[in-house]
Amino acid sequence: MASPPPLFSIPIPPLADSSAHPGGSIVCTAPQPGVFLLTWSSPPDNRLTTPFCRALLAALDALEFGPAAAAGGSVLITTSAITKFYSNGLDLAHAVGTDGFWPLLYQVWRRFLTYPMPTIALLNGHTYAGGLMLAMAHDYRIAPSARGHLCLNELLFGAPLKPAMAALFRHKLPPATCRALALEARRFAGPDALAAGIVDVVATSSPGLDDALALVRDRALLEKSKSGVYGVIKTEMHSPLLAYLSPPGLEAEDARFDRDQRAEAERKEFGKVWYDQWLNESKAKL
Repeated sequence: MASPPPLFSIPIPPLADSSAHPGGSIVCTAPQPGVFLLTWSSPPDNRLTTPFCRALLAALDALEFGPAAAAGGSVLITTSAITKFYSNGLDLAHAVGTDGFWPLLYQVWRRFLTYPMPTIALLNGHTYAGGLMLAMAHDYRIAPSARGHLCLNELLFGAPLKPAMAALFRHKLPPATCRALALEARRFAGPDALAAGIVDVVATSSPGLDDALALVRDRALLEKSKSGVYGVIKTEMHSPLLAYLSPPGLEAEDARFDRDQRAEAERKEFGKVWYDQWLNESKAKL
């Protein structure tokens, strides 16, 4: 069967200060009436850079106010044209070194958490760190059928979870699953991710679009947005989480996080001084 023609395409500009991010695109198609598929490709592994996030926000707006507005009931599916990766997360050096990156990233999450139609993340490849966070902001998730793991691996490369990040997983997942993801950096294959409540379906084949369309059909998702209040209800459901993603809660939590980090640094400094004194006193008594 031939692929449906694109409804629109949003370019992802190259990252000006890095040859590692040559740019790409987000393409919107409609595999069936009312079901819209955003397929992104940002080589090599769909990192969530500033250009990627801005292009994704533009694609969400173009869909909501364009094809979806004329469709009545609508559903959004996101996936990757790069078969190995749904998203390999943030470019950490870019994220840390770019003014305004974190509010932009959280704006993307807020957009999905309040989007006025059901959203499905079709994870057709590895989904790590920030990529998993993006998937968690969707309403539903489909794990890859064969290859591809889900992982929150910040622990392994020494990156702390910011307050908004931790809040996202606390809000969406059971405590035992949060522990396995955040404090064990466990890699979840599809069946394990389903058992842990991270995903709703494991794809039966690759790339999994048929499974996504079956989820739409089985849960009658095309009907959900027709009354016009789907996004309003989502916003109220996720209000505790949304408070972490925008002012004034965002600033307050980030300030609290910074205070906690300073206090921990002071504790360690004084702890080392105490230990050296204790060790010297112990030796003197021998």
